[in-house]
Order: sequence, then C-alpha cells, then structure tokens
Amino acid sequence: MNDELIQQIGICIERGKINKASPYPGDMQGQDGSDELTLKALNEGIGPDLILQACNSGMQRIGEKFSRNEVFVPELLMAAKSMNAVMAHLKPFFKSGTVRAKGKFVVGTVAGDLHDIGKNLVSMVVEGNGWEVIDLGVDVKTSKFVEAVRTNPGCIVGLSALLTTTMANMTKTVEEIKSQFPGTVVIVGGAPLSNKAAEQMHADGYAPDPQGAVAFLNNVHRN
Repeated sequence: MNDELIQQIGICIERGKINKASPYPGDMQGQDGSDELTLKALNEGIGPDLILQACNSGMQRIGEKFSRNEVFVPELLMAAKSMNAVMAHLKPFFKSGTVRAKGKFVVGTVAGDLHDIGKNLVSMVVEGNGWEVIDLGVDVKTSKFVEAVRTNPGCIVGLSALLTTTMANMTKTVEEIKSQFPGTVVIVGGAPLSNKAAEQMHADGYAPDPQGAVAFLNNVHRN
C-alpha cells in the first residue's frame, strides 16, 4: 500500500495534479492530488525522504518530457505547482533536520533583466529535487549575489538572463563571485546563453532547461 501511495504522489507531480479541487488534468478530476496524498502518506507513517524521492521521480519524468518537447511550459508549471503542494508539507522536516537538503542553490535574474519565468521554473524544479533554493528575484545586482554567497557558504549559484544586453552584467557577476569566492560553482542559463558563452565568462556550467540544471547540480553534489 505504501509503495502504491508513493507512486501515486509521483504521478500527481508528473501530471500536475495539485489537489482534489483542481480541474487539471481533465482525466484526473475529482481524484486526490499531491496535497491530499502527501498528508495521507505522512499520517500513515511514510517517511518524508520517501515522499521527496517521489517528487524527484515525478519531476524528472516531466523534465525529460520537456527536454524532448513532448510537453511545454504550462505542463511544467502545473507539475511544479503540484510539487510545491508537497513541499509545503515537507518543509517542517527540512527545518527540523529530519530531511537534509542536498545543498543550497542561490538563483536570480541578473541586473537589468526583469524576466522571471525561466528562473522560476528552474527554482521550482530544483527545489523538487531536494535542494534548498534561495531565490533572489529579478534585476539582481552583483553585490546582492556576492552577499548571498557570503551568507550561504558552499552554495551553488545560478544566473539567469533573457536579454542579450544583460550578458555583460552576467559576466561581471561571475567574475566578482569567482574573485571573492574562488571555489564557488556558478551555472548560467537563458535564451542568449550557450556552452561557449558560459566558458567565455568562466562559469562552471550552462543549462538549457530546468532538467539540465538539476542534472548539473546533482553531478556536483555527487562529486
């Protein structure tokens, strides 16, 4: 029964089924969503670590579909919202130390850029994969990123940009972080970015999509 409940939570994440009242997806109307199923799992004594694994599996499946263009941003957003319903129940366990985060991920859209959809998607997917996310928002100045690294030793930094004109600010931020905290890992992403651009600004990695960011972070975590 426990295995079935865990699997159901993962399916709700993948399909974007938030709660029983949610009309999406159409073929799951009237069914319990990730919200109710997570509460049921906790009440039945299922460990939060197993529930988090279900989140990881569900987000990985939807992320892979997104990478293959089998689903699009709206579906990924619904999956992230479903995952957020789970995380609302699990956050007390993170705070108490019952569940340990893989690490801290500081993310923000660089100075001069107000776009946040891509950054928000990455934040939600990364959090669903067991990382503590510190979202600095949009139009984030270099000094704010530097201060976040200072107050969160050992964090990984994610820089987002949609405008080509703000890539210079991204480069400046990478340089300043590397100058003050040489061991800090920095990953960049956004429409105008590429592996080559990441190398030129001396970032440690580039992710074309949320699943790419998760893969990068998990690889750093393992090593």
